Amino acid sequence: MSAALLSLAVQADHVSLTPRTRVIAAVLAILFMLWILDLIRRDRLQERYSVIWFGAGLAMLAGAAFPGLLKLVADAMGVRDTNVALFSIVLLLLLGLALNFSVIMSKQAAQITRLAQERAIERAREQGAREALEGQLDGTADDAPAGPAAKSPQA
Repeated sequence: MSAALLSLAVQADHVSLTPRTRVIAAVLAILFMLWILDLIRRDRLQERYSVIWFGAGLAMLAGAAFPGLLKLVADAMGVRDTNVALFSIVLLLLLGLALNFSVIMSKQAAQITRLAQERAIERAREQGAREALEGQLDGTADDAPAGPAAKSPQA
């Protein structure tokens, strides 16, 4: 395992990241992950979605710590320039996230439609029950004996 890390550190010469740039990238990655944790704490982001974003933060941190890793990924992709590889990875990640959130929105739209239909059926049943109850109350009022105001006056 340490040989693999050493080879990544040696390959860092091929990727043009200065030590200052690496520190800034690492700090930004850590701040990004802290921001994700804060969003979870304030219930602004659900845990199931935070895994994706936290994974992206870890990938940013790994890229800052081991710049040679990007060169390995670029070689695996068959791309000469690491910037093209990074751009391609980010583009694929964003497309995947967009597709994932589109699926979630579609499910939620179907659920909202179903809930609205169920609520409309409940309202119709309540209205029908209310009208039936009012009809029964009106029918029993007609059958009841008339009160003193309904009696004819005696002369």
